[in-house]
Parts: sequence; structure tokens; C-alpha cells
Amino acid sequence: MPPDRSVDVQSFLNEHPFSRHQWTIVVLCLGVVLLDGFDTAAIGYIAPSLLTDWGLQRPALAPILSAALFGLVVGSLTAGPLSDRVGRRLVLILAVAAMGVACLASAFSGDVTTLVAWRFVTGIALGAAMPTALTLVSEYCPDRRRAVTTNLVFCGFPLGAALGGFLAAWIIPAFGWRSVLLVGGTAPLLLAVLLVLWLPESVRYLVAHKKPVERIRRVLQPIGAAAAHATRFVMTETTAGPAGRGAIRLVLSRPFIVGTLMLWTAYFMGLVIFYAMINWMPVLFKDAGIAPSTAAVIAALFPLGGIGSLFSGVLMDRFNGTRIVAACFALTAIAFVAIGQIAGQVGLLTVAVLVTGILMNTAQSSLGSLAAAFYPTQGRATGIAWMMGLGRFGGIAGSFLVAELASRQLSFADIFLALSLPGFVGAAALLLKQAVHGRKPAGLVIAPRVAE
Repeated sequence: MPPDRSVDVQSFLNEHPFSRHQWTIVVLCLGVVLLDGFDTAAIGYIAPSLLTDWGLQRPALAPILSAALFGLVVGSLTAGPLSDRVGRRLVLILAVAAMGVACLASAFSGDVTTLVAWRFVTGIALGAAMPTALTLVSEYCPDRRRAVTTNLVFCGFPLGAALGGFLAAWIIPAFGWRSVLLVGGTAPLLLAVLLVLWLPESVRYLVAHKKPVERIRRVLQPIGAAAAHATRFVMTETTAGPAGRGAIRLVLSRPFIVGTLMLWTAYFMGLVIFYAMINWMPVLFKDAGIAPSTAAVIAALFPLGGIGSLFSGVLMDRFNGTRIVAACFALTAIAFVAIGQIAGQVGLLTVAVLVTGILMNTAQSSLGSLAAAFYPTQGRATGIAWMMGLGRFGGIAGSFLVAELASRQLSFADIFLALSLPGFVGAAALLLKQAVHGRKPAGLVIAPRVAE
């Protein structure tokens, strides 16, 4: 009988340098999340053109702006458990391909009803793609750089949203609003081909589901040649879930329920702010007397601030991540109050929007890392996806909130004062999560899952 050469997959990842194979996974998933951000935000940037082209009144924009958000909820809630059951790779490839087809179809819509329907379908694909990509990346990371790498991928969402703003300001005057959706549909189809060719399945998923040793060797050998000599692969968890529980029951079980609810609350509040800003900033700034092209560029600076999450990822890998993200939420709330006071000063407004975007997107982008670290492998995809899915109701609320505030003739300053409140609530939710879960002893280990 050959000697037992067991390899713990997480120890293996921790002991080897970050390889080209892992960087390929990161880049592919970053591309997925970037296109997710682009397609999600695109409708907000074309909203002013829809008002003119189709002769719509502002209340008619609400279902158009929120249709994808309802789809995002469906996609996230479905994809998480499905990904924990059938694998991350298949779900991600299908979601990206569906994203491209639905966005292309949106570009050819001839009326509001058709556009709303296709935006809903696009949202389902978007909701499935991002949490699956984040889960897959987190499961290929060594412990020492998990937060910063996951945050790097999450950066793709605000960067994609910002790219949509800059692209819209350039191509809509020349080619019309449909051109933005054409770009947003073609790129995912091209990316889906690359995913089929180069994206592997999650190694932790393969071990957790006891896939053949040969398959796991093929996945790990590009990271380290020692994997070729392993006779079996095992996996330990730093957070233990109740034995025999399905992914949904695990996420809602007693050891996780408070943290789960607080992550949902924080994500909800962050998306109230994010989608209120993404969907309504160009319109609000235009009403404040700023030229439409200038308003689009200033608005695009808000999601561009997501690059700040890289710095927070470094801090989260070294210090208490929950407290760092809570501080970003609280500072975001203060920054929103400041924006409301400088509407007529374009220079100061530009700086304030960028700073607020850095704070807000840093907080929101970092929640994926917090969730990835909080849940064990058997429920990680569901935990991340359900946080994002149920949190999407915050995006829906944000879209309708600004519409309601504007209909009540609130001033620019009062609207931004109202938008500061979700930031304070998000900070409080994370501090409560820390108070309940922060004192739990580290290093809980479950029995290794063996792939024979």
C-alpha cells in the first residue's frame, strides 16, 4: 500500500507563492465583477436620454431603474445554494453568458415594458455572477491575503459602474443611448468564452464534495508541483458549521444568525446609498444647475472611489476587519451631509463626491470579504449570495427613495441629509456583529473532508 501523503488544501495555498494560475482566476473574476458593475449602472447613465427620446416623465423611470434590482435579488438567492450544490464554475459561466444575451436584447427594446422585462432578466444574471465570482476567488487565496484579493475583485463593480459613466458621456452624444447597452452585452459574451477555456472549479468545493483525487491534483499542480504526489486531499475550516446542515440552514443557524442578519442590514443600507447615487446623481446634479455632461463625469467619480477598498483589504488582513468597515460607513454618512451643502460649487462638489465614493465603496466592497471569512465552505457561496441578494432590496429602496424625496420638493441639501442615515445604520449593524461574534475563540476545526 502506498504511503499516505495527505495535503490540506488551505495549508498548501498558504505555503506557496501566489501563482500565475491564481492570478488568472483573479483577473477573470475581476472581469466578471467589472462587467456586473457596468451593466448594473448603465441604465442610470442612459436615464436622461430616455426621458428625452421616449418623452417620459420622471416617475416612469422608477420601474426601468429598479427592474434589474429585482432580478438581482432572484439571481443572488438562487445562485448561492446552486453554487454550493453544483459548483462555482458552471454557475458563473452560465450567468455571464446570460448577462450578455439579456443586455443585448435590452438595446433593441422599443418601449418601456420591453426594456423593463429585459432589465429584469439581466438582473437575474448579474445577481448570480458577482457572489459566485467572489466566492471562487476567496477559495483560491492564502489566508494572509484573502481580504485584499477579494476586495481587489470587488473593486471591479464600482470601477465598471464608473466606466459606464465615462463611456456614456462619450458615446451617447455620438451614437445614442442604445450603444451603451450594446457594449454591455457584447463584452460578457466574449468573457464567457474565456471562462470556459481558463477558469477552474474551486479547489475547496472539489475537496468538500469529495471529487476524484486526480481532478484536484490537476487544479493544484499549476500552483505547486508537490500536489502531484498527494494521495488524498483534506480540508479544515477555521469556522465550524453545524454538521449535516444544508447551506441555507447553516447560514440561518444559531451560531451564525446574528452575524448573518447584521451583514444583510449593512449590505442593504450600503446599497440604499449606492443605487440612490448611481441612478439619480446625474439628474440631481442637472437640477442643481450643472451641465448634463459635467454631471455625468462628476457622478462617475462616485463609483470610481471603489479603489479605496484595496487599502482597506490590507488593513483587514492585519487588523479587525469588521471595525474598519464600520468606520467607513460612519464616515460616509458624514460626507453625505457635506455634499448637500456645496451643490453650487463644482470644484468642491467634485472632490466631495470622489471622497464620499472612496469611503462608501470601500465599505460596501469590503462586506464580501467579511462574509467570505465569516462562513465555512459548505455555506460560503450561499452566505455571500444571500447577503448580496437580500441586500439588493436596499438598491430598490434607494431608487424609489430619491424619487419620493424629489416628488416632495425637498432641497438638494435635505435629500443628501436623508441619504446619510443609512450610513449610520450600517455602521451600527457591523458593530453589533462584532460585539456578538468578535469574542468567539479562533481556530475552530471541523473534521477534514477527504477526497478519495
